[in-house]
Amino acid sequence: MNRFFFFLLYGLLLPFVVNCQSFTESNLPILLIDTKGQFIPDEPKIVATLKIIDRGVGKRNALTDKPTFTSKIGIEQRGSTSRQLFPKKPYGFEIRDSTGNNSVNAAILGMPAESEWVLNATYNDKTLLRETLTYDIFRKSSTYYSARFRYCEVVLNGEYQGIYIVFEKIKRDKNRVPISSIKATDVSGDALTGGYILKVDKTEGSPSRTWTSPYPAGTAKLPIQIDRPKPEDLPEAQFQYIKKYVTDFEDALRGPDFQDVDKGFRKFANEDSFVDYLILTEVCKNVDGYRLSAFFYKDRDSKGGKLTMGPIWDYNLTYGNANYCQGNPYQGWAYDFNRVCPTDGYQIPFWWDRLLQDKAFAKKVRLKYQALRQNVLKIDRITAYIDSSAAVLTESRQRNFSRWPVIGVYVWPNGYVGATYQAEVDYLKEWIRQRLLWLDGNIQYFGADITATDPVEPDLIIGPNPSGGTVTLRYRLTNPADVHLHLTDGQGKLLWQQQWPGQPVGIFQQTLGAGQLPNAPGVYFLKIGTGAQQAVKKIVRY
Repeated sequence: MNRFFFFLLYGLLLPFVVNCQSFTESNLPILLIDTKGQFIPDEPKIVATLKIIDRGVGKRNALTDKPTFTSKIGIEQRGSTSRQLFPKKPYGFEIRDSTGNNSVNAAILGMPAESEWVLNATYNDKTLLRETLTYDIFRKSSTYYSARFRYCEVVLNGEYQGIYIVFEKIKRDKNRVPISSIKATDVSGDALTGGYILKVDKTEGSPSRTWTSPYPAGTAKLPIQIDRPKPEDLPEAQFQYIKKYVTDFEDALRGPDFQDVDKGFRKFANEDSFVDYLILTEVCKNVDGYRLSAFFYKDRDSKGGKLTMGPIWDYNLTYGNANYCQGNPYQGWAYDFNRVCPTDGYQIPFWWDRLLQDKAFAKKVRLKYQALRQNVLKIDRITAYIDSSAAVLTESRQRNFSRWPVIGVYVWPNGYVGATYQAEVDYLKEWIRQRLLWLDGNIQYFGADITATDPVEPDLIIGPNPSGGTVTLRYRLTNPADVHLHLTDGQGKLLWQQQWPGQPVGIFQQTLGAGQLPNAPGVYFLKIGTGAQQAVKKIVRY
């Protein structure tokens, strides 16, 4: 009888214990985390209790409901910038046994059983949608693994914390990164060749074995980290093997035969995974793309054993949500980061520029993008996904933004600050629409069959040609029009572009100089057009 009254009283008082909100129930799963008053540090993990209330799809969850999952966990803060700058902290947690000391696998929120999970705080993305939208696009456009996720609302030590996204943590598992488990005793033969998870990233966070690539990333050194196996489980033979394999890949990609099917980069890399990663990075124009949270992995040679890009990770600074290094405008290429921000300490590996010099690779990118625009990347489909996801969050986001009042307030590094939540969502949808239209008009040059012939275009004059300095072009306009100028290399890769709106009838003249024309000697193609008129000229640089 005493126990009955205790639980009755607990059920009546709990909604009032959860401060900062009148939070009693939700259409999302509820996570209750109790650390017994302990502060959650960056590391190491502390022991806590996790209770999940998740009655299933379409059902509401109340704080007074019996938990559907209860376990001891180890929990710590995670992340770098988000952990240091924002009051709403991201966390990583590990399911543990009843002693709180040993990790155990468990299925939570309808996702396959594993021990390690991530709580993404999604603080500076005020739509709360950029991460999940990107994963939806990738999952529908690629056959490679990407982390599963669920939205939830979190209560920590009786205090409402708002909306979080529970993600699967990147690790080896048959339901996650599907590569072979490598043991410390696997130091020879096929067993030595996989599986490894690597990344290009900041070196803060979980400890890892790292080496510096012999090829700098722009003006910066390029540290390559082994994410798995963990340092304590990684014998020297495995470190040296994977270091040599990745270096051999870089040597082949940098070498003169990089396009050769047998001797070039394809000998070491899963080409299609690089195509998928590039398309996704460019669609969302991830300012951190290619250079941070860029994971890749290698399975055993007997199982294919080539470097595979992914899994994808970290997409809050996308779709115009970054006001630095040209992360905000819908125009421009994410892979141009080193040319846009050459002094940034984290630069893009040379890999991507070099891959796009391979005409066959560039053509694969173009053809797959154009195919995706007929389904996965249709603007109407993406808009519908955004509207549907925002509708699911209607109730919970009001509590979230009451707890964290960021609407209408600049939060680093917002590229746009809307006065309302709907304004933020409308900006996201319009940015994506403009981005896809821009990509449509520019990706057509990837791997295009441009020959080295110099067509006769009497209305386009370029001189001096050949040249090593500035070049002047003159183009006759027969109708008022917007003038578009594109410069591509001999493989069809777009190097530079510019637009001059509303030009009058007559002679259009521009002088092109440093920053517009390439310094490297070679043959390039300058295309000028207005829609109704087009002309292409070969220019030679020495």
